[in-house]
Amino acid sequence: MTRFSALVGTAGVCALTCLGTAHAATTEPTLGQAGDFIERDFHFSEGTTLPEIRIHYVTLGTPRRDAHGEIDNAVLLMHGTTGTGKAFLAPAMQRELFGPGEPLDTRRYFVVIPDGLGRGGSSKPSDGMHARFPHYGYGDVVEANHRLLVEGLNVHHLRLVLGTSMGGMQTWMWGERYPDMAAALMPISSQPIAMAGRNWLWRQMIVGAIRNDPGWKDGDYTVQPSQWTRVMPIFTIMTENPARMQSDAGDREKATKLYDSLVDKAQKTDANDVLYWFESSWDYDPAPQLSKIRARLLAVNFDDDLINATDLGVMQEAIRAVPNGAFVEMPESAHSYGHQTLAHPEVWKPYLVKLLSETSTSN
Repeated sequence: MTRFSALVGTAGVCALTCLGTAHAATTEPTLGQAGDFIERDFHFSEGTTLPEIRIHYVTLGTPRRDAHGEIDNAVLLMHGTTGTGKAFLAPAMQRELFGPGEPLDTRRYFVVIPDGLGRGGSSKPSDGMHARFPHYGYGDVVEANHRLLVEGLNVHHLRLVLGTSMGGMQTWMWGERYPDMAAALMPISSQPIAMAGRNWLWRQMIVGAIRNDPGWKDGDYTVQPSQWTRVMPIFTIMTENPARMQSDAGDREKATKLYDSLVDKAQKTDANDVLYWFESSWDYDPAPQLSKIRARLLAVNFDDDLINATDLGVMQEAIRAVPNGAFVEMPESAHSYGHQTLAHPEVWKPYLVKLLSETSTSN
């Protein structure tokens, strides 16, 4: 059975309906700037300090300052586990989110898109430290993004924090750590509970395969290990809609070709980087501090998302602790892509419009 509901504070359950799709952008947004911010003396939560780390970022739009000289139109976007900030620069994202008249129209908002610590152009194990790189947690990724904003870009207030998957998980953490910094929070494809059950088991399949790969050599390999990549298709199994997979790989030959292509894709990634990606959720457990969140929060999940299974009833309980929180669980439909619905803003964009409208002031 599918559900399509939202729980607002502790008032109860009410139906949410689609708000309609905003008109398509007539032009593509322009890139504001790409850069690297060096953060000095970065203290990792596991106890290590590095003299510096690098956080790569892209911005769209132009900062707008209020009467006090403070930037008042900044938006932070945070990507998922295996991605980088480029996920938000995909054509669908640009068309549906950033163009003229769209929810995050870059003529109106200053959008900051970092590569999370450990990924893309930001500091990561494959830069040279390999397995000697500090074992960062999600809290470290959030802290690095916070320092980028405050120290690097002089942003002290956010109109919105929006994250997908891992970025959605970090959005919950952001609301707890910096309760007065953002007006609105939108975690997509995430749940505010510690890793356990199926969500932890499939991650351990990948982590264990890397650590037990004969070519891993405790992370000090000179040639990329490859045996672990045969397990990596579990990520696709967990994140894709099963009906779409059945359609795309409708016989054994097509399914085998899909498997081989996923293994080949995994072999183009660095094993240490991947290991750290999936181990870095070790410190994720926002549940005990949800009451610290002060911003308006609207969480969006999908009924066909195996990673954040809606049949666990997590959101119905957790949202009660968020003073100004609500959630929606979108039913499976012809427009569903499983966990990867996060990459289809045309599906969830109406809720972003709703959230921005509810928290609008002078924006």
